[in-house]
Amino acid sequence: MTMNKTWYPLDEAAAKFGVPAARILSWVEDGLVRAEEEKGKVVRVNGDDLELKLEEMTGL
Repeated sequence: MTMNKTWYPLDEAAAKFGVPAARILSWVEDGLVRAEEEKGKVVRVNGDDLELKLEEMTGL
């Protein structure tokens, strides 16, 4: 089992994966990326879900 970081703050995820935060939020809204919310605002997103979505988009 790997101990890699899985959940990222939205801004950190956008920088790490090279995807605008608005796009990530649209994927969260569409149910494609899991997120943790606090007071109705997305605070963390799942990095594994982001990796899968990007692989799907790029075909890599």
